[in-house]
Amino acid sequence: MPYFDAASAAPLHPVARQALLAALDEGWADPARLYREGRRARLLLDAAREAASDAVGCRPDELVFTSSGTTAVHAGIAGALSGRRRVGRHLALSAVEHSSVLHTAAAHEAAGGSFTEVPVRRSGAVDPAAYAGALRPDTALACLQSANHEVGTEQPVAEVAALCAEAGVPLLVDAAQSLGWGPVAGRWSLLTASAHKWGGPAGVGLLAVRKGVRFAPQGPAGDRESGRAPGFENLPAIVAAAASLRAVRDEAAAEAVRLRALVGRIRSVVAERVGDVEVVGDPERRLPHLVTFSCLYVDGETLLHELDRHGFSVSSGSSCTSSTLEPSHVLKAMGVLSEGNVRVSLPLGTAEADVDRFLEVLPGVVAEVRERLGAPVSTPPSPSPAASLVVDALGRRCPIPVIELAKVIGEVPVGATVTVLADDEAARLDIPAWCEMREQEYVGEEPADRGSAYVVRRLS
Repeated sequence: MPYFDAASAAPLHPVARQALLAALDEGWADPARLYREGRRARLLLDAAREAASDAVGCRPDELVFTSSGTTAVHAGIAGALSGRRRVGRHLALSAVEHSSVLHTAAAHEAAGGSFTEVPVRRSGAVDPAAYAGALRPDTALACLQSANHEVGTEQPVAEVAALCAEAGVPLLVDAAQSLGWGPVAGRWSLLTASAHKWGGPAGVGLLAVRKGVRFAPQGPAGDRESGRAPGFENLPAIVAAAASLRAVRDEAAAEAVRLRALVGRIRSVVAERVGDVEVVGDPERRLPHLVTFSCLYVDGETLLHELDRHGFSVSSGSSCTSSTLEPSHVLKAMGVLSEGNVRVSLPLGTAEADVDRFLEVLPGVVAEVRERLGAPVSTPPSPSPAASLVVDALGRRCPIPVIELAKVIGEVPVGATVTVLADDEAARLDIPAWCEMREQEYVGEEPADRGSAYVVRRLS
């Protein structure tokens, strides 16, 4: 069964498995002890730290191991903000950061701090000038991911890092998605990553803090990992994480070329074979293994279940596949469709035949789901156009409000409007995105007794 969700968790690399098993036999003792077993464990830990720091591009004494990438983000942001509290309590971050960054920012605000979200272009990348504009005299820390988790767009980290350095603001980079492909360029100050993203075991994160960065670890003091990651080190997992990172890097150059070609094929073939689809993210400045596309008139949860039934494991950032009614914050910030959103992220070694079969299966699956939902195949002209129409989609989840809009847009004359009543948060994103795709005018959102009224003017 093809597994196409490496961005969530990459399959355990063979080198990680070998290193883990070996370290379970050799690295079980306390590396802080001076007896033989402890010294052996310390040698393993030191070797792992040196290998990981070499991959990151920092000194070994600047890097610590944490219990997860999320823990590394939480500890990194909290420690940097505390270390620079005399400067101020303002935090700058992009609008498409990982939820671990957003949750930390919200907690910081609840504790009396403040933060600014820098908007992104439709490609998902920030404008460095806009990011520089969010830096203030009281900005204690800036955060910018190296590449987006949902759409794969690479961020201009080097440019933003230079601007932050000029402003005297340290930059924390979430490199979870990109570190397996190569080091992060630029004068960053802090960096975090997570081993299960590159084929290491889950439960190992990295936190690098450059010398000279003011940093005050939060919480009760610990005696391990420079006091920045309390608790006994999971040494076998750490050894496996470092070994697999080195192994993945050795394969990265060749695999990046091969997977970039496969992803390029997915991007082009999906656009050719699936109608009413939007391939999102930057087409060039992107991770080599990840592609995301959104299908109009498709329920995302059903689409993913159907693809799973056909043997393909993919994921989605769509509101339709989550347990809440909130659309993906990444897709929302980009201004693209959230409905029918599919993320394909290929692990190392993905066979070309599996990608070809996916592209053969996908169009039929999308068509079947659309038919099941009653999506319009075409919009026939109306013999007696109405001056305007109101569509009641209250209480109905995505993609139904957009489907109902598409069904009736041809029933009003050019220049007239259709008003969609909806209380699904995703409609606020999907209706304007639909208008852009179908070359209709999105007039705007108006208050309603329940939910909101979204007004669309027919242009063609």
